[in-house]
Amino acid sequence: MAFVAETVIVNGASLAVRRAGKGEPLLFLHGADGLMDWPTILNQLAETYEVIVPDLPGFGHTPNPDFVDDISDVAYFMLDLIEGLGRGKLRIMGHSLGGWAALEMAVRSQELIHSLALLAPAGIHVKGVPKADIYMIDPDQQARLAYADEAMGSAAAERALAGKYQAEAIQNRIASARLGWNPRLFNPRLERWLHRIHVPSLILWGDTDRIIPPAYGEAFGKLITSARCVTIPGAGHLPHVEKQETVLPLLQDFLKA
Repeated sequence: MAFVAETVIVNGASLAVRRAGKGEPLLFLHGADGLMDWPTILNQLAETYEVIVPDLPGFGHTPNPDFVDDISDVAYFMLDLIEGLGRGKLRIMGHSLGGWAALEMAVRSQELIHSLALLAPAGIHVKGVPKADIYMIDPDQQARLAYADEAMGSAAAERALAGKYQAEAIQNRIASARLGWNPRLFNPRLERWLHRIHVPSLILWGDTDRIIPPAYGEAFGKLITSARCVTIPGAGHLPHVEKQETVLPLLQDFLKA
């Protein structure tokens, strides 16, 4: 499925977006590495849905607007986007940092959110369960840690090492640090408001996630009463990439329901 790139204006700022497919709209929010490695699961979802994939502020081809300083600003920016699209309620799918952004959106307003599908989202801190410090290790080390499968991790590490000094890779790393540096990949105030989320929610977590351990999935499951949590065997921090054959049917069933 071919995605078409376009630029939309949101609150006076430019936002790079890729779209494909027809049907009910599905918004995908990427993780801390941006979209340099395209998740092919989106191509399959575009066979059923209109899949809308923005570069988050500061990532890829989206400049960082003056009014975006932290993850709460990203949440409001994305809420402005879905309001401006005029497509009614959207299904939202978010990975890692993008899942965190989706949660920040949902605690603020669920008026235009149909459901949440979250893949190893960041956003909270579980006492005694440290996350990997992705800002203090090299991109190739991070890429290796993201996979349970050693061969896939090695291949990802080679790609990350080859692209380490590419302008987009550096830009994405800066944008991610702007949002997640202090405190590391969480908002201390988010946990207290997760009870506000009432839309259907699916949380998927790799059982071998070494970036954000599976204990965080259990914590989210207790904090979001509408959430169903599923552990993906043999997957790391990228279950939708590493175990696409397992994750895709789960997502399709959830999105249809």
